[in-house]
Amino acid sequence: MHLRDLTQFLTELSENNNRPWFLWNKPRYDILRAEFLQVVTELIQELGSFDKAVAGCDPRKALFRIHRDVRFAKDKRPYKTHFSAGIAPLNKRRPSAAGGPTYYFHIEANGTLLFGAGEYLPPAHRLKAIRQHVVNDATGFSKMLKNKHLRATYGDLQDEDKLQRPPKGVDPAHPLVEYLKLKSFFVWVEVPLLLNAPELLVPQLASGMQDAFALVSWLRGVPELPEPAGESAGD
Repeated sequence: MHLRDLTQFLTELSENNNRPWFLWNKPRYDILRAEFLQVVTELIQELGSFDKAVAGCDPRKALFRIHRDVRFAKDKRPYKTHFSAGIAPLNKRRPSAAGGPTYYFHIEANGTLLFGAGEYLPPAHRLKAIRQHVVNDATGFSKMLKNKHLRATYGDLQDEDKLQRPPKGVDPAHPLVEYLKLKSFFVWVEVPLLLNAPELLVPQLASGMQDAFALVSWLRGVPELPEPAGESAGD
């Protein structure tokens, strides 16, 4: 993939985030998206070597749209300024769209590569199931957190938008209470994009995502709960 061309396109898009500019530069976008699709195709093949559940996934369904949904957003800019993909057995359009761990990565306009895995802001019923599994499988959860590969690459789980207080029904004295406050069970890391070595991009992503496999495996063991009406993720 021509990573310099991609970051240049994204930089220009961030400075001209409007429909006329995008339509004028659509041929550039089409070429870059085709190259990005090839990266995702190769990455799925690499992931399948250690995670058979994603082997054979349709790479086209893993790509995220560059168009933003601005119907209810204050920010009316029509386009995202990154290329992104989420790889899961069901090829959901976004991580945790219906529950279940996803391998995710994106390339930003500033030349940053972000990659990780897990469940980012899962639906309320799924989040409740994960929290319950933390309680029921405290030993397994703690063991997963201590996985040397997970810790070496990512450290701990991300705590973005973490609750200030324990969820309803959770003992404040529970030894894992800080994890029970999480709204996401996800790990990610940001690194400089390998502009001078694009052939290393897929191996780097595959290696980093393999380091998150312990979390992915644990999340796949979460028993499903029925989706109750009117429940919010913060409850």
